[in-house]
Amino acid sequence: MPSVYLLLLALCGLALAYRYYSAFLAARVAVVDAARATPAYERRDGKDYHPTNKWVLFGHHFAAIAGAGPLVGPVLAAQYGYLPGAIWILLGAIFVGAVQDYIILYASVRNKGESISRIAERYLGKTAGWCAAFATLFIIVVALAGLAMVVVNALMDSPWGVFTIACSIPIAFLMGQWMYNIRPGKVAEASVIGVVLLLIGVLAGNPVAQSSLAQWFTLSKTQLETALATYGFVAAVLPVWMLLCPRDYLSTYMKLGTVALLALGILAVNPSLSMPATTEYTAGGGPIIPGPVWPYVCLTIACGAISGFHALIGSGTTPKMISSEADIRPIGYGAMLVEGFVALLALVAACTLLPDHYYAINADPKKWQASAETLQGLAAMAGEVGENTLVGRTGGSVTLAVGMAAIFGKLPGMAGLMSYWYHFAIMFEALFILTTIDTGTRVARFILQEMVSRVYKPLGQSTWLPGVILTSAAVSYGWWFLLHGGTVGTIWPMFGIANQLLGVVALAVGTTYILNHAARRRYALTTFLPCLFMAVTVLTSGVQFSHKVLFLAPQPDYVKGILTVAMMALAVIICVACTIKWHQILTGRCGRMCEIEPEGDLLRLAEGIEVAD
Repeated sequence: MPSVYLLLLALCGLALAYRYYSAFLAARVAVVDAARATPAYERRDGKDYHPTNKWVLFGHHFAAIAGAGPLVGPVLAAQYGYLPGAIWILLGAIFVGAVQDYIILYASVRNKGESISRIAERYLGKTAGWCAAFATLFIIVVALAGLAMVVVNALMDSPWGVFTIACSIPIAFLMGQWMYNIRPGKVAEASVIGVVLLLIGVLAGNPVAQSSLAQWFTLSKTQLETALATYGFVAAVLPVWMLLCPRDYLSTYMKLGTVALLALGILAVNPSLSMPATTEYTAGGGPIIPGPVWPYVCLTIACGAISGFHALIGSGTTPKMISSEADIRPIGYGAMLVEGFVALLALVAACTLLPDHYYAINADPKKWQASAETLQGLAAMAGEVGENTLVGRTGGSVTLAVGMAAIFGKLPGMAGLMSYWYHFAIMFEALFILTTIDTGTRVARFILQEMVSRVYKPLGQSTWLPGVILTSAAVSYGWWFLLHGGTVGTIWPMFGIANQLLGVVALAVGTTYILNHAARRRYALTTFLPCLFMAVTVLTSGVQFSHKVLFLAPQPDYVKGILTVAMMALAVIICVACTIKWHQILTGRCGRMCEIEPEGDLLRLAEGIEVAD
């Protein structure tokens, strides 16, 4: 099947969804008020709360939510063929993921930018609020470990990738200073400077990797784990405008540029989908994903269709920087659709490989015995991309890079640049994921601060530096501990279950919010039906995974098994509390709660100059 057909169908579906369904959510379900003051103005402190230009914030939000899921998940799910993954990506992104992102972001903006756990406490009571706080903290730590695992595997012993990623940090510092101190408000100038410097970093990566400097950028697994945790800690402590926001905004240029280039490459080359629509592994699993197409395709393709992690960003950093409620639609709903399109491109890139090549690259050699002809073909391909071998490079990142390089290599004049495109794709994947780690660590810090502030109030203040440092260090150490002691085979399934469990919680809380505030209560079906489907899906897989690691594995992994059971239990408690609240609202036993009214103009002196236009 020509891949361009699938690409055009997806573009039409996503465009129609944004034009009509997101407009329905904004006008009927949420009823946005562009004149209403947002938390960015009400509580501005120059660190976490800060009015931000719509496109800069879109860049930050998209960079933060678009992690490993839309890149690696579809590649792994290609085991089932291209059709199951494509269907789940399109339907999930339009009716599940984007709806969750929009409603949670809107609810957080209407509740002073507070986290999903605080929103749950307000509408469901203290028990549900505490359960939501613990659930989100557990889930985000597991998710960060899973995302970091992919970055480590992609950058390990890769000086080119490490050099370019390292360059993005001082470039982001310069952009932040340029927009807020050197040339206040000049977003366009900072954007041009940042993009040019980043492109120089990308191009310089290859000669650096071939020089004596390579030893400084050739990091082992342990070194990368420590470096990532250190970076996450620093990004969580510094003011948001200084590093995190400009770096994510800068990364978005490269992300969207590469995505657009890949889309144009597919349109120009129009490679055939070598993978069939469905494979023999849909019923009982295969060498990459050991389970059937349902529920595992819905867990494997996480961020590309729905991701609970998005709810943390949508009730974490982003609502604290929204300048107008009108910006919620493009940032909340629109960014999720773009991520769904990214996931579809990744699926297409993987499915253009020959099935034997796909399985030989992405499966453990012990589970997939490649033929001599396949090994010979992969040896030739490895030489073209500058690798010693491609066999058994599990995890999805290498498979995607090979697929992207093969597509780019078919463009006019690009046949001899396969090695460049391959390493560029590896670096692109790492950059894509790393921006989720810094924002995720900061969001987890917010959640932990909210929890410990009940014991000692100053710990919850973003202006009290000791509290910020302590909570940031605790979060960074937590996901580093899981990362250091885990593998792809143990961390990634946990990430999928944890991520989608949080999606269930977010949709349940979103349903409660809509029932409280929507003009017509039937509008709550926009979140309730996706919540019901995801609850059945993720709890089924969670029971299967915990039973496997606790009772069927040769050496039971009690830490991961018990943590999975605990996360499921917390999610069930929250869903039960939501169900009780829904019944009370629908039967008239509980009246509608009033929204938090804006406190008026409480702008405080911020660090730097506002950039909101």
